[in-house]
Amino acid sequence: MEITTYQPQYQDQVIDLILGIQNNEAKINLSLDEQPDLKDIPHSYQQGGGEFWVAVDHQQVIGTIALMNLGEGCGVLKKFFVSQAYRKRHVGSQLYSHLLEFAKHHGFTTLILDTPSVAHASHRFYERVGFHRITKEQLPVEYHYPDRDSLLYLLNLTN
Repeated sequence: MEITTYQPQYQDQVIDLILGIQNNEAKINLSLDEQPDLKDIPHSYQQGGGEFWVAVDHQQVIGTIALMNLGEGCGVLKKFFVSQAYRKRHVGSQLYSHLLEFAKHHGFTTLILDTPSVAHASHRFYERVGFHRITKEQLPVEYHYPDRDSLLYLLNLTN
């Protein structure tokens, strides 16, 4: 398994992985049209001072994580998904470590994220690594997300 930055040859696999987990496992029914960032990952993440990583095993995308730059030192952790068959193999922790190292190296001071309220395992992970729940009013910058019964989290990187 290797973690690498997103390249266009991974687009179809990234979309299939993310939509499969969102819609078949989590049952949140988000369409590709509701996530235009997935149609143009380089523009949405990489050209704006953020990044998008994929975990690949034998040429198969098995995980994703992204950092979107909102400016003012604030980034959004997005598209954090790991194929079910790889969840107990620390792929998620390795992806998160890549994102965290990049964020700190590039001067991000705050990370936020939105996650479906039904994603209890994700909530436990985020809380274990230091994120805490916030309300929409506590967001440090303007941030629009698909309002699908999401929970918001924040991590201060300067502590």
